[in-house]
Amino acid sequence: MTHSIKSLVAAILLAGAILPQFACAAGTSINVPVTEIKFFDTGVGPLKAAVGYGDLSKGAHGTFVKLPAGFVSPLHIHTEDYSGVVITGVVANAETAEMKDVPLAPGSYWFQQGKAPHVTKCLSVNECVVFITQPGKFDYVNSH
Repeated sequence: MTHSIKSLVAAILLAGAILPQFACAAGTSINVPVTEIKFFDTGVGPLKAAVGYGDLSKGAHGTFVKLPAGFVSPLHIHTEDYSGVVITGVVANAETAEMKDVPLAPGSYWFQQGKAPHVTKCLSVNECVVFITQPGKFDYVNSH
């Protein structure tokens, strides 16, 4: 399997992982309605996040991220690679803001290499929600 396919499979499996905020006995299955997933401010502009697993400020994690409708990030990097799956809305992720957008509808996937400058957009008239997985802590460094 290629790295991208392995990452997609991992992201899909991890999206269904047990959420630590809903801790339960080992071996117990859980179900978490979307209404119980709690988003918080990330400190990165208007972006909000919710725990899937791990701790995005400390290490490996799976995190839901909300981007407001029409959001366009500045050119930026992340130290670690990450993989994303679109849950709602239509997202684009490109090396520059001027590149032609590749619309990523719900169920779509992308891989972003660490330390590679890029722009992330929510192309929708409604907010976008994505699920990202990263082997290390989340950071956001402006590239300009």
